[in-house]
Amino acid sequence: MAQVRHWALELGFSQIGVAGVDLSAAEPGLAAWLDNGFHGEMAYMQAHGLRRARPAELVPGTVSVITARMDYLPATTPEGWQAIEFERLQRPGEAIVSLYARGRDYHKVLRSRLQKLAERIAQAVGPFGHRVFTDSAPVLEVELASRSGQGWRGRHTLVLDREGGSMFFLGEIYVDLALPPTEPVTDHCGTCSACIDVCPTGAIVAPYRLDARRCISYLTIEHPGSIPVELRPLMGNRIYGCDDCQLVCPWNKFAQRSPLPDFEARPELTGRTLVELFAWSEEEFLRRTEGSPIRRIGHERWLRNIAVAMGNALRAGEDEAIRVALASRRETASPLVREHIDWALAG
Repeated sequence: MAQVRHWALELGFSQIGVAGVDLSAAEPGLAAWLDNGFHGEMAYMQAHGLRRARPAELVPGTVSVITARMDYLPATTPEGWQAIEFERLQRPGEAIVSLYARGRDYHKVLRSRLQKLAERIAQAVGPFGHRVFTDSAPVLEVELASRSGQGWRGRHTLVLDREGGSMFFLGEIYVDLALPPTEPVTDHCGTCSACIDVCPTGAIVAPYRLDARRCISYLTIEHPGSIPVELRPLMGNRIYGCDDCQLVCPWNKFAQRSPLPDFEARPELTGRTLVELFAWSEEEFLRRTEGSPIRRIGHERWLRNIAVAMGNALRAGEDEAIRVALASRRETASPLVREHIDWALAG
């Protein structure tokens, strides 16, 4: 594994580990989460059910899972970045995109590099059965990551590492090779409840338990329809994802910068006003989000999200330009977007 770790570092990963495929201990928690409906409208999670906890059923022949971690904070991230990001949330007219989504689509970056890692292993040991995953299938990636020593499951449900915080992506290679598992690490959240207390919508309903239906990341990305009216004022100026539970986490003072240029923030997604981004036509949206994870939500959800943020900005006393921008798009908007524009203008 020492050689594999060396290859992984060369490819931009910060750590790799190995987990076995017996995840039966995680099945009751997964079943309860689904039974509570905490997955919202992510029907694929319900459809796959407990297969998520059974790697050998998902990919027949799998006997081990190689897990990988890749840091995503841009190399140019300044010291005190957590406080800086919180300050930006206090500027109602500024559009806030989650840190991980300001650069290149991580699915593309991780998938290609995981495949290269698998190819290097094959050159060393000979052909072997494998399949690469990057948030792209019913994989219990947090469970696999924590079992393989990538970190522990934080109270916000994300993986935390003492030397890297939580600002990283996870990926997996399911293999038919019997590899020795790496040791897990212990939980170091203690009695800290900062992530639970800071969540704008109360989505972390208990330590280690997230109701996705209330999560701003779910609402702005996965949720296809109308955003619940009672949650809209709580979203502030967050138009794609939410980082609050990570910004407040003490362990993220140790978050590592990425050596890859892929995750450098695009100028058009950082420090822009809501009015600027709301003016994008569908053609401009597609052009500016090419190669970005944002593109998959489509122009309609993009406008829906920004309309909510603009309504919150108006309620915070922002200038008339926001009201003018909302009104100018109302007549040509889809019914979904028009509903959120009307809510915004009624503030």
